[in-house]
Amino acid sequence: MDRPQRELAGLDSPVGPLTVIIDGEAISGLRWGAAPSPLSDLGHSAVAQLTEYFGGNRRAFDLPLAPRASAFQARFYDALCAIPFGETRTYGDIAADLGVSAQAIGQACGANPIPILIPCHRVLAANGLGGFSGGGGIEAKVALLRLEGAAGLLI
Repeated sequence: MDRPQRELAGLDSPVGPLTVIIDGEAISGLRWGAAPSPLSDLGHSAVAQLTEYFGGNRRAFDLPLAPRASAFQARFYDALCAIPFGETRTYGDIAADLGVSAQAIGQACGANPIPILIPCHRVLAANGLGGFSGGGGIEAKVALLRLEGAAGLLI
């Protein structure tokens, strides 16, 4: 069996340079750091949609995502993707929905391989921002929430 082709597609963003990782026909990761320009149609679509998002012209992504995930992680990623643009939930809210601890949700957020596209930045602690494992740390989380108009939550 042939192994799927891996492509790295890069773009500059307000939260720093980003690299989209594409395995075959789906996105398997997003990380902070520079990468080459995209080659494939999917790479171009990912860069275009992220550019539109950062430009304030996109609220949802329409890209094939394929994070490596256990059954719990898959349910968790679905829960994150269900949080609308500009809205937030707490670790406790999602924990109650999925029947796990808030700590498990925090750990799952930290392990999210496709931040921004799977919007873990929309998950907050009960009394604050919580953490953010993406490059730039909590400042990047704040920038993403401001971009989405959720800045009122930060005051």
